[in-house]
Amino acid sequence: MIFGVGTVDQVRAEVERLGGSRVLLLFGPQVSAAAARVREVLGELVTAEFDGAAMHTPVTVTEEALQLLRTTSADCLVAVGGGSTTGLSKALALRTDLPQVVLPTTYAGSEVTSVLGETANGRKVTRSSPAILPETVVYDVDFTRSLPLGMSVTSGINALAHAVEALYSAESDPVVDGLALDAISRIARALPALAADPSDLDARSDLLHAAWLAGTCLGSVGMGLHHKICHTLGGSFGLPHAETHTVVLPHAMAYNASGAPDAMRRIAEALGVDDAAAGVFDLITSVHGPTALRELGMAESDLAEGARLAVATPYPNPRDLTVEGIHGLLRDAWHGRRPQAAAPAPHRALDTRLSDLAEQVVASFADAPDPRVRHLMQGLVRHLHDFAVTNDLTESEWQYAIDFLTEAGALCGPTRQEFVLLSDTLGVSSVVDVLTNSRTPATTPSAVLGPFYTEGPPERPHGSDISDGQAGTPLWADVRVTDTAGAPVPDAVVDVWQSNAEGFYDVQLPDLEGPVLRARLRTDEEGRLFFWSTLPVPYPIPSDGPVGRMLAAVGRHPYRAPHLHFMIAAPGHQRLVTQLFVAGGDHLDSDSVFGVKDALVVDYTPQHGPTPDGRTVDGGWRRLDYTFRIAPLAD
Repeated sequence: MIFGVGTVDQVRAEVERLGGSRVLLLFGPQVSAAAARVREVLGELVTAEFDGAAMHTPVTVTEEALQLLRTTSADCLVAVGGGSTTGLSKALALRTDLPQVVLPTTYAGSEVTSVLGETANGRKVTRSSPAILPETVVYDVDFTRSLPLGMSVTSGINALAHAVEALYSAESDPVVDGLALDAISRIARALPALAADPSDLDARSDLLHAAWLAGTCLGSVGMGLHHKICHTLGGSFGLPHAETHTVVLPHAMAYNASGAPDAMRRIAEALGVDDAAAGVFDLITSVHGPTALRELGMAESDLAEGARLAVATPYPNPRDLTVEGIHGLLRDAWHGRRPQAAAPAPHRALDTRLSDLAEQVVASFADAPDPRVRHLMQGLVRHLHDFAVTNDLTESEWQYAIDFLTEAGALCGPTRQEFVLLSDTLGVSSVVDVLTNSRTPATTPSAVLGPFYTEGPPERPHGSDISDGQAGTPLWADVRVTDTAGAPVPDAVVDVWQSNAEGFYDVQLPDLEGPVLRARLRTDEEGRLFFWSTLPVPYPIPSDGPVGRMLAAVGRHPYRAPHLHFMIAAPGHQRLVTQLFVAGGDHLDSDSVFGVKDALVVDYTPQHGPTPDGRTVDGGWRRLDYTFRIAPLAD
């Protein structure tokens, strides 16, 4: 991602970084000036040009461009324009796996998604693939200066729709929510500023930034009713893409308001209004955007068919979908009626008192000397108060929660950590793990530490059997540790631990003398170590405490997918905590602590006959060969 003013100058370097030497330049006639600037920067790298991109990415147009691509042997795609040009580039990349460099000139946001919508035989079909996602996006604010105000408005509302639907998506998460709310706030302040002065570069920058954020939301979570309706109207009735999004959005929000009250409340706050749907309609009106489907050329007689098509295929949505309900939504959108604002809260004075109380508590941390502590405590207070108010929390429910946490604390000790278990089963441990340890993609992925690690495991020589005679299928592990460039890391300290064949760790077995199935080994000069153990098995996390009762109450199983724990530390390198999961093992798709990552699911290969060190093994055994990559601190 390259963002700024004048960033077009970096396009050639990006093409060359991707190995491109024969560029197919894609653009539309409406952005010919921007395309000329890109052509100037690329110079002789431009092998061919195609300016026939069309709305909704018709397959016939893609096939025409594909023929030109093959005829000229292009090895890189550079797309300049809005969603139509980006869609064409993505369609070509899907068919050829060529790298893409995209320079958006609108606020569509599709440049940061792995989603492609194509139209064939009057029907728009959406698909997703890693090959669709562009390799480089160059955001140059200068390229949006010439975008007419009308197109800026509809393109900006299109981006707003991505952010709005992300907030009530079934796959929403706190990170995406933050991006979505930031995008909504930027669009709400930028569009009126742009309407007042279309040359306002700060407003253009805000909108382009918001488009990036909203597009990231679109690519991260599933979209709902609004996008389904717009794809139906565009693909089946030929309505213009951004304009249709602009007209439909407030009505789709009004329809879903009862099913997603918390999302609508947060959207309204980000917009600075009392009602989210009515606020979006008013924003569109204030900047002279389209508000009626009839203005876009849709016939009133097509509304019934549009409603039928929009509910023909089930998809996640916060409110149940009915043909009658969607038909009413479309009728309101066809006439351009302002959605009715939700009735004012009956306890407005109470709401004000609660809001004042939250801010009073937040202010009490204002003088904390450590700014990070201040930020965390104030954010925690806001989230806790918001949770209590939004869910109308009762005194007995809060007391139940306090009792739950008290019991969890009472169970914590040297051999059991119920709070870690709670964090793990709520997925918080995995969230923090991703935020902390996913900054260096060239390394082996990390995983949660878990509640059963103990400091100072016994040091063992290479070739030891760390199971010390415990039952189970014998496992030979041959491990290497390298840096991100593939160079061996000698003298790395590697802690290993796992459960036994019954699914218990040694610290859970009071009758066991000394640690077993855990050890500390050191890599040799080649970064290698090897040892015997037993094949990991699925096991339940402790379920005799409050966390176990919580899982039972909500119908979740307590089992973890089979895995072996590793903690690797070496001077001058970042520490790696991770797990290697048994390919084909149980619960890989429902691990109780959400610790499984695809890259950590590996083969524990069945073996028979002679072993690597000549040890005699009755029957079959397993072999694990794996190379861990750890990051130098300089990374």
